[in-house]
Amino acid sequence: MKAVYQGKTKDVFALDNGNYLLKFKDDVTGTNGVFDPGANTVGLTIDGIGRENLKVSVYFFEILKKAGIKTHYVSADVENSTMEVLPAKCFGKGVEVICRNRAVGSFFKRYGDYVTEGQPLNAYVEITLKDDDRGDPLITCEGLDALGIMTPAQYEDTKKLTQTINGIITDTLKEKGIDLYDIKFEFGYHNGEVILIDEIASGNMRCYKDGKKLDPMDLTTMILA
Repeated sequence: MKAVYQGKTKDVFALDNGNYLLKFKDDVTGTNGVFDPGANTVGLTIDGIGRENLKVSVYFFEILKKAGIKTHYVSADVENSTMEVLPAKCFGKGVEVICRNRAVGSFFKRYGDYVTEGQPLNAYVEITLKDDDRGDPLITCEGLDALGIMTPAQYEDTKKLTQTINGIITDTLKEKGIDLYDIKFEFGYHNGEVILIDEIASGNMRCYKDGKKLDPMDLTTMILA
């Protein structure tokens, strides 16, 4: 097993069989010690959240598998906080895809003159480049194409998959009395096909219950209950 990459919330290792191993950490993104799924820095460490995030990821990956949605997920070792995945390639140096059901967080900060906080957004999709130094800048379909990061066809596939997966997760959480306001995904391609990669964890979603925002550990507990 060879170390390939050290990320903010996971480390990546290459396996002898050609797949990769993701090692989940206990770090979550945020600012000044406050959790924020949209932040591009590690804000705090929550003991045990790495393993719990893996449990949540496996939970949702299995649901997507049953729905016929292809992802990079192969298997997981929850005890060791690791997940084996297919060798999917990133778009450029990596892109993040945010699906917004309601106007909160950075979206509300940017467009507050046009929306009220919590206003429905009909699964609006945003794509940002993974670039901490530049604050993960937003980019359009045309920009992705011009920079050779993603073709228009790949963009449409990514957008469609994002909204489909968001819908499945939103409905699943709704059954537990949880409202999904927004969620962050990562996509790549394997054998020429766009697929969901990375994780589907509480640290990447903003959820509310009875109008109150849920922290990652409480959200994880409710999902796995």
